[in-house]
Amino acid sequence: MVSTDQSVALITGAGSGIGRTTAIEFADRGTSVVIADLDVEGGEETVATIEDDGGDAIFVEADVTDLESAQAMVDTAVEEYGRLDCAFNNAGIGGEQVPVDEYPAESWQRVIDVNLAGVFNCMKAEISRMREQESGGAIVNNSSVLGKVGFETSSAYAAAKHGVLGLTKSAALENGETGVRINSVCPGFIETPLLEENMTEEERDQIAGMHAMNRLGTPEEVANAVVWLCSDEASFVTGEAFGVEGGYLSR
Repeated sequence: MVSTDQSVALITGAGSGIGRTTAIEFADRGTSVVIADLDVEGGEETVATIEDDGGDAIFVEADVTDLESAQAMVDTAVEEYGRLDCAFNNAGIGGEQVPVDEYPAESWQRVIDVNLAGVFNCMKAEISRMREQESGGAIVNNSSVLGKVGFETSSAYAAAKHGVLGLTKSAALENGETGVRINSVCPGFIETPLLEENMTEEERDQIAGMHAMNRLGTPEEVANAVVWLCSDEASFVTGEAFGVEGGYLSR
């Protein structure tokens, strides 16, 4: 689905990190890419990088917490390219790191709004469009290893990412016969600017040691999984929570 010309992929949170790397990977395979983000500068930088390499991309400023904005994002993709084959619902935030009883209610709600409701808003618009197409489509939602296990001081993030898995499985069941496949990826701790900015070298080593491979993952490793899940090579895969986590969940 993504290895041929004419395919179109939409990626949220594509202004940096995993989203940017995944957008570049799609473009390198001949896919036209819609870059969606609240970060205008970052999104436009991603587009420029793709275009400099000979790829095709456009930027759409979008707020995934707003249903109308999510719908407009999908509408723009279709208006520009005539179709939508793949979507990677990647936009997310980390939230505060404090115990449950100390977690500020407003901060909790913000994490849920972006990481869970944002995925719902995007899927609502994407599925409706893809079901109209004879060729269907493929959606990948970015969950986390913390969508499968708990983590001290990250209750809002873990709760939201658990919710993404439930949402993914439910939508996959609803669309099993429609031609729309819906999966999720569950990355371990990945080397991104956001992660590096929020930990000391000692903390980084400690977190790396939680993985059987004793290292952090790379955005490229997640991007490769996303692209595969959107490809025809994964044509019998739906409702899956696909781990890209270096053995984190094996302990």
